[in-house]
Amino acid sequence: MNKKDAFDLVVIGAGTGGLSVARPCAKAGWKVAIIDCLPYGGTCMLRGCDPKKMLIAVTEGKDWSDRMNGRGLPNSGTTIDWAKMMAFKRTFTEPGPKHVEYAIKEAGVTTLHGPARFISPGVIQACDRELHAKYFHIAAGARPMTLDIPGEEHLTTSTAFLELESAPEHVVFVGGGFIAFEFAHISQRAGASQVTILQRSKHPLAQFDTDLVELQMARTRELGIDIRCESCVEKIEKDGNQFRVEFTTPGGHESIVCDLVVHGAGRVPNIDTLNLEIANIEVGRHGIKVNEYMRSISNPAVFAAGDCADTGAPNLTPVSANEGRIAAKNLLAGEDARPVKYPPIPSVVFTLPPVARVGLLEKEAHQQGIEFDVKFQKTDGWYSSMRVGERFSAYKVLVEKGTGRIVGAHLMGPGAEEQINLFAMAMGAGLTANQLKAVIFAYPSYASDLGSMV
Repeated sequence: MNKKDAFDLVVIGAGTGGLSVARPCAKAGWKVAIIDCLPYGGTCMLRGCDPKKMLIAVTEGKDWSDRMNGRGLPNSGTTIDWAKMMAFKRTFTEPGPKHVEYAIKEAGVTTLHGPARFISPGVIQACDRELHAKYFHIAAGARPMTLDIPGEEHLTTSTAFLELESAPEHVVFVGGGFIAFEFAHISQRAGASQVTILQRSKHPLAQFDTDLVELQMARTRELGIDIRCESCVEKIEKDGNQFRVEFTTPGGHESIVCDLVVHGAGRVPNIDTLNLEIANIEVGRHGIKVNEYMRSISNPAVFAAGDCADTGAPNLTPVSANEGRIAAKNLLAGEDARPVKYPPIPSVVFTLPPVARVGLLEKEAHQQGIEFDVKFQKTDGWYSSMRVGERFSAYKVLVEKGTGRIVGAHLMGPGAEEQINLFAMAMGAGLTANQLKAVIFAYPSYASDLGSMV
């Protein structure tokens, strides 16, 4: 064995869940290697959250102009230049991999590029090298799930959508989750003439409050987006430069002809090619099975974090960072010293306006036997919405009877993505509804609305 290929730790995946382990272990004096077949930085930084919000920032300009039309701003007919918008996005994404790799090298980590797979319990094949290590950390992220439909190869991924050179004219989104709604809003505001969301079940955005989702659907439809629920895609056919999407509904068989079909039907752990079984790494439906210390339940030399780890936590970037931090501490301790603890975790659909949640849905609170009051109100008449011309906004907060504990907060409207963070802080600190009411926020601000929501 070549000594240069012997490591204390090998990390698979150079996104948040991998970098947050590789760096502290290397700084502690460990010999660490990290490998990724994609540019360093991970999905969030390069192919997901961050570039998506760069595009949304541009569409916010159009949305703001449209809402304030007749309120002092002239009807300027604001339009979006897709090519310039994409160039703006690249000002962030293009320098990223180089900066990330430089920083991780400076920390003492050996950086490798290419596919990786186990060839024995203690050895990974990485390109033309065999990497022997005492420990392994897997943070390989997620990929679009396989739909098993004829013509699936014609689907465009979210990654490819974020690299489109020209605006889509007629686009269909398969699935009704985060990706579909966010990208549909981008497409419509960028000038697409036909945008359709095909949702298999009765309700899209299933992880969010149904009343707020209904309101978001109304806002989305007003924007011009066609949402079709209970529409199961059966086949995609290519005809020249166009595609025919065939789907079934309770009313029968239908089809749509479009220029682009985008996969928005969910993601699964990206671990199929890692040959995990040879390393005795047990895998469940939601990824690598780990204990509360982020260690594999079947192979103590292996840790995992992020979207490829079966923890039950939401697949969000800050979650993978937290899990990676805990994995690193337990690796360096040489034992299961610190369990992962999840505070209230907020999540947001970055439509315009956004939909946000933290804590329990009503049905989840009922399932846990919690007795609670529901505070639900549309807020289009509140100052915060009137000021910016937003006609679709609301909140729903669940407050436990007797204790005043806030068990769930659900928001839609301008500023919801920041308001939900304040709810997460309050819930994590154990503030009651009355204690939150007693906070004096700067006024007028989105934060100052919180006291009226509880």
